[in-house]
Amino acid sequence: MLQALILAGGLGTRLREETEFRPKPMVEIGGRPILWHIMKNLSQQGMFDFCIATGYKGEMIKDYFLNYHAQNNDITVDLGSFSKFLPHGEHDESKWKVTIADTGDKTMTGGRVFKARKYLTDDRFLCTYGDGLANINLEELLNFHVQHGKIATVTTVQPISRFGVLEIDSDNLVTAFQEKPKMKEWVNAGFFIFEQDIFNFLNEGSTLETEPLIKLAASGQLAAYRHNGFWQPMDTLREVTLLNDMWLGGNTPWRNW
Repeated sequence: MLQALILAGGLGTRLREETEFRPKPMVEIGGRPILWHIMKNLSQQGMFDFCIATGYKGEMIKDYFLNYHAQNNDITVDLGSFSKFLPHGEHDESKWKVTIADTGDKTMTGGRVFKARKYLTDDRFLCTYGDGLANINLEELLNFHVQHGKIATVTTVQPISRFGVLEIDSDNLVTAFQEKPKMKEWVNAGFFIFEQDIFNFLNEGSTLETEPLIKLAASGQLAAYRHNGFWQPMDTLREVTLLNDMWLGGNTPWRNW
């Protein structure tokens, strides 16, 4: 299966209540960072080789994985040598290989992909954001990408509107009302598949969602995989609460373990 690049370096300014103290991918859902949920979902589908492009407070992500073995097992510590500890048992993530790439505090998304390129050695790789959960079937996504033969595939969704929608006639009378309908537009949900040629469209200053994707689309090299299942970003405190309520209630469509 593919390598996975996870973009985890943004400031998370719309979630300042949480991100003042930690990077957004480390905000917890059900007692685990949302980053862990994303990786767990991917690993259950055969992806074990991860590169995490960090920036803002990236040392917290590095510390999390450096101490993962100790934090997820019983341990015996030799106090005569602080560098030695003996773990007892194994954790379920023992197959994971995690590369932490510091791509800079102020680097934009495309620049993070570009700076992590030396760790992305396969012909193609998956790239996604470190703040959104979904129940995407990766095998179907990959097959779609291969069949279309383009440099890039983006997963697209029709999100639920945050607001009720009104239809108003010429006399300013409401003729219909829909409470938070599904939007007609398709939006970028992340979960890209990129060929190595993507780096011809990127540089250290790139914002992935603007010029690179626009150029790919204009050259007929960007395919859209339509996902009709669950997708939920975590951009606000309201969405953190929503995802935690879903976890507590056992309503976890992204959970495949």
